[in-house]
Amino acid sequence: MTEYRIDDLARAAGTTTRNVRGYQDRGLLPRPLRRGRIAIYTDAHLKRLKVINDLLKRGFTIRHIGEFLTGVQRGDDLADVLGLREVVSERWSTTQSATVSADELAEMLHTTDPDNIARLTEFGLIRPDSDDPDPKGYVILDPETVVGYGRLVALGLTLSHILDVHAELDRAMDAAANTLISAGRRQVTLGHADGWIPQTAEESEKTTRLLTELRRSGQVSAHNALDRALDRDMARQLADYLDAARESGQDPELAD
Repeated sequence: MTEYRIDDLARAAGTTTRNVRGYQDRGLLPRPLRRGRIAIYTDAHLKRLKVINDLLKRGFTIRHIGEFLTGVQRGDDLADVLGLREVVSERWSTTQSATVSADELAEMLHTTDPDNIARLTEFGLIRPDSDDPDPKGYVILDPETVVGYGRLVALGLTLSHILDVHAELDRAMDAAANTLISAGRRQVTLGHADGWIPQTAEESEKTTRLLTELRRSGQVSAHNALDRALDRDMARQLADYLDAARESGQDPELAD
C-alpha cells in the first residue's frame, strides 16, 4: 500500500492541499492515519480524490457529491459499485463550451450591462475566465443558447426580459428533472431501503443497466414531451391571439 504525505497526495490527484483539507472538513474524504505528528494518506484517499475531481469537472457541486458519497457504507468505492464514472457522473448536458473575450461577448449579446452578465453567470450560461473583478474573457458554457439570445436582442428584445423568461423556464425544468430523477431513484431502490448499495456483481450490473436505460428513456421522453407541450400551447395561444385580434377589429380579414 502506497503512503502519501498531504503534498504528495494532492500532487498525485491533481489538486491542492487546501482542497484536500477542505474535502476532509466536509466529510468527503476520510481523515488520514496519524504517525506521530505526521498525517499519512493511502491509495484509498487518492482514489476518492480522483472521484471527487471527476465529478467536479462534470459539473457536480460539493453538496451533491457529499450527499452521494454518504451512501458508501462499505469498503468498495461507489464509483466501482455502480460504474459511477460511466453512468451516474456522465453529464446529461453535452454542450461544448467556448472561450471569448469580454469584448466579443458584449458584441454577441449587444450589451455590457454588468447585471445581465451577472445573471448569465448565475444561470450557468457563462463564467469568467479568471477571478479578476473585471475579467478580460469568459467561458461560454452553453454557446447555442447564448448565441440565440444574442440574435433575439438584435431583433429588438431586451436581454433582461429574455433572462426573466430563462429563469422561469429554469424553474420548470428543475421540477421536470426532479420528477425524472426521483422516479429513477425509486426504481433503483425498488424492494430495498433508500440508500441501498448493490452487494453482488450481479446486482451491480443490473443497477448499471437500469440507470443507463432510465437515462436514455428519460432524455427521449422529456424532449418529446416538451415538443408536444409546445405544439399544444402554440395552438392554444394562437387561437387566443386571433380571437383578440378579431374582437379588437384590427384585422378586417379576421372579422365575422
